[in-house]
Amino acid sequence: MAELRTDRLTLRRWRDSDLEPWAAMNADPEVREHLGALLTREQSDGSVALFQAEFDQRGYGWWAVEVRATGEFIGFAGLDQVDDGMPFTGVEIGWRLARSAWGQGYATEAALSILSYGFGTLDFPEILAVTTATNLRSQAVMRRIGMTRDPADDFDDPTVPEGPLRPNVLYRIAHSARI
Repeated sequence: MAELRTDRLTLRRWRDSDLEPWAAMNADPEVREHLGALLTREQSDGSVALFQAEFDQRGYGWWAVEVRATGEFIGFAGLDQVDDGMPFTGVEIGWRLARSAWGQGYATEAALSILSYGFGTLDFPEILAVTTATNLRSQAVMRRIGMTRDPADDFDDPTVPEGPLRPNVLYRIAHSARI
């Protein structure tokens, strides 16, 4: 599994010591505001097991993110295959950080490193990003890393019940846009 480093961050394999702070993030209503229901500890731990298995299988996935200066785990970022049943296909970039890490440019820094890996190492032709229409912070990160949105691509997530989390926006960036 590749480890990515930026000036301030290390994107790395998950450790047992990440499970508790990851579970705390997944039990935080503010962190989960645009994601749906809070996760139990068992669900949170299960997600990490899945992340590791998918990474081992594909060679990419969700990295744990830590601050290099302190070694503090602050969340995750990475690449994943778009879920079946969506009105589009491809590879999606994403991130989720603890509230204490918000507003410091970490999501943008991690995402730029991941784009470089996805285009430079994995040679993906395009990378997508999806979030709820109300998640303005994530949409700002998407724009900062050079992604663009065509409102004609916006969609209702078929896996989400009617409500504020169902309307989603789709951002894209092509490999050719990064050359």
